[in-house]
Amino acid sequence: MGARADITAWRPDVEGIDEVFHAHFADHAYPMHTHDAWTLLIVDEGLVRYDLDRHEHGAPSSVVTLLPPHVPHNGVAATPGGFRKRVLYLDTGQIGADLVGRAVDRPVLRDPRLRHRVDQLHRTLARPGDELEAQSRLALVSERLDRHLRDEPAAPQAHDRRIAYALRDLLDARFVEGLTLREAAEKLHSHHTHLVRAFSREFGMAPHQYLTARRVDLARRLLLGGMRVPEVAASAGFYDQSHFSRHFKRVVGTSPGHYARTGVAAFTRS
Repeated sequence: MGARADITAWRPDVEGIDEVFHAHFADHAYPMHTHDAWTLLIVDEGLVRYDLDRHEHGAPSSVVTLLPPHVPHNGVAATPGGFRKRVLYLDTGQIGADLVGRAVDRPVLRDPRLRHRVDQLHRTLARPGDELEAQSRLALVSERLDRHLRDEPAAPQAHDRRIAYALRDLLDARFVEGLTLREAAEKLHSHHTHLVRAFSREFGMAPHQYLTARRVDLARRLLLGGMRVPEVAASAGFYDQSHFSRHFKRVVGTSPGHYARTGVAAFTRS
């Protein structure tokens, strides 16, 4: 009897990603099969051997693998101990259908920066409440995949102060309730990746970082005003108390509860 697989799968609240799939297989062998979505794969341990369109390929930990929809492929460990992988199933709107043939010919992408970005995206998707960050990271990943398949150079830095300030105004108006990258793109009549690049260049931080900073600033005022921590989390736009505490401590350097107590102590001393 084979070893039991260690699998985690979920559908994130991020448009463009149909499924996130993390797995550690000791001896599982995939039969030939297809997906309706693009399969974006990184391997963290071991080596995967697979056939795509009757050609053999390998997926070591140093590369990114992109398998197109509706093209049969299989998969098996090529190293002792199996393999550990992380997969994103991207809907067909993320990459043009005209690029399927190129992906069949070149499914292996040797791009350390792209692999790092895919890793960051996986880490973000594992944290509920950080959907704007995930959307921004997905936009940059999809753009880089598209450029790889089209043999185009890396995107230049975006110089667009007008759109950067327009996005900042939109974030200022919506930082508590939040907004998706698609909503911002539609309101500002701009492409997702252009928004992210223009904002980051102008302000030295990504849109999701700005939104989080605004929420933390509001939370500080509410805490010092005497509101309880659980109520502050919801009032400042955080997903839950854990989401609130994680971001608050990262920005302020201490927990929300400790921050609130220091305010009470200072008031008492005065």
